[in-house]
Amino acid sequence: MYQEIKTMLLLQEAMNSKVNPAWREQGYAWYRAVWVECAELMDHYGWKWWKKQSPDRDQVVLELIDIWHFGLSLYLLKCGNDDESLSGLAERIGQEFLLDPNRSDDTFRDDLEVFTEATLRTKDFSVSLFCRLLDGVKLDFDQLFNKYVGKNVLNLFRQDHGYKEGTYNKVWAGREDNEHLVEALVNLDSTRSDFADALYQELQKRYCSHNE
Repeated sequence: MYQEIKTMLLLQEAMNSKVNPAWREQGYAWYRAVWVECAELMDHYGWKWWKKQSPDRDQVVLELIDIWHFGLSLYLLKCGNDDESLSGLAERIGQEFLLDPNRSDDTFRDDLEVFTEATLRTKDFSVSLFCRLLDGVKLDFDQLFNKYVGKNVLNLFRQDHGYKEGTYNKVWAGREDNEHLVEALVNLDSTRSDFADALYQELQKRYCSHNE
């Protein structure tokens, strides 16, 4: 688990640096990005009593992955980006994942509001409260890792291929890049040490074959 967490920290550092090499000095309000995503998550889960609603689990999971991106960024600000610092941080985060999520009789909506309130009050990120949300939608650590790496690599890929400039082609052979990502993830072993690099290369191969 610790190696996977360290991999995610390295990927998040790379993504943030791609957007702004001096991101650590900018004072970005990462906590605000977290609670805004929480509001979007609540909409996907459903909360309106005056109409029929069912949780859209796929969208809920995607929002949780986005929240995890911002949570990792908050944790990265607490240490340096050298190998020893990142290894120590990965171990601390991992210890939180190994704790019992302490599920109560509260609903997922209640747990989400507790997490959001803590985020607003502390302007920080609680791994333990986040784990309760993961537990509430039956998303385990391995699934979190797989989906996080996939979304992170796709974000990097988009940036490298003109996303910011508006030249990136999001549709390949009649299907959006997200669909190609899902296929690529199914066909790759997420436990391999070069998982992120292999996924990037697979996206590159698919993109080039349909956009040359």
